[in-house]
This record gives sequence, structure tokens and C-alpha cells, in this order.
Amino acid sequence: MASNLRSPLARVRGLGSAKDGTGHWWAQRLTALALIPLTLWFVAGVLGHVGADYAEVRAWIGHPVTAGLFLLLIGATFYHAALGVQVVIEDYVHNEWAKLASLLTVKAALLILGLAAALAVLSILFD
Repeated sequence: MASNLRSPLARVRGLGSAKDGTGHWWAQRLTALALIPLTLWFVAGVLGHVGADYAEVRAWIGHPVTAGLFLLLIGATFYHAALGVQVVIEDYVHNEWAKLASLLTVKAALLILGLAAALAVLSILFD
């Protein structure tokens, strides 16, 4: 029944009324899938360093493979968060100005925090 309400062009493109819903949906699912092994690696790494001193943990983070995985984890986490919060704001904030302001504020905050986290890892890597 619902497929009868869509235009032939919309059925061919597979897009909803927003014209980009499937891309957003796929990006959120792919980042969620990427976060599963990255989060498991992170938890295992943290548990493996319980009781380690500062220098040992810093050396672990400073290893190129570890730093690369940290950067992937940071990027995927903040991008996934931005996608998720965007959906919540679009669904529950009905005033257009408040919606726009909220989206811009949240995206800016997540970008700044993600860059700060990435710079922290890079500073350890290149120290």
C-alpha cells in the first residue's frame, strides 16, 4: 500500500521524501558495524593495561597501529554520534530555527571534540 504512494522516480531511486534518507541510514549502520570491533579492541586494550603506569600506557597509545585504531575509533564514534543526534533533533524539535541552531551547535561541538581527541592521539604518536 505504501509503495503505491511513491512516485515512479522515487521507487527507482529508492529515496524517501527527504531525498537522502537511505544514505544517512546506511552511514549510521556502517559506523555502528565499524564500532563493534573497534570498541571491543579498545575495551580489551584498556583491560590489558589495568595497573600499568603512565609511561606504559602512553607507549601503547604511541604505537602506530594503536594510534591508527584510536583515530578510527574516534572518527567512527563522533560521526556515528552526529548522525544519531541529527535524527533525534530532526524528529523531536519542530521549530525550524531551534532545529537549525541545535543541529549546528551539536555538529560543531562534536567536530571540535573529535578533533581534540584526534590531536591528543597524534600528539602522543609524534612525541
